[in-house]
Amino acid sequence: MEQMDKAYIQKLANQLMFDLNDEEILDLQEEFVTLQKQIALLEQIDTEGVEEMIYPFEAETSFLREDEVSHVISREDALRNAKAVMAGHVHVPKVVK
Repeated sequence: MEQMDKAYIQKLANQLMFDLNDEEILDLQEEFVTLQKQIALLEQIDTEGVEEMIYPFEAETSFLREDEVSHVISREDALRNAKAVMAGHVHVPKVVK
């Protein structure tokens, strides 16, 4: 598994536009060590012969409501207060690489 040294964490933080101080970096490193231990425990579980699950529940839920159209506004009304619009959609700046 990849080492989470101070430089690597700082690089990731910069890419995500976060400012981290040294104390926060140490906290993240400690959390990562704990996470690695938990993953190691999970990897020890014998799953040989266990069927994969596609859905986490045995019975599908059937009590969901039907979607009913109740109030529709025009695209122009929906985009009226948007700061930037591109091709009929709200345009936001990219913040994650």
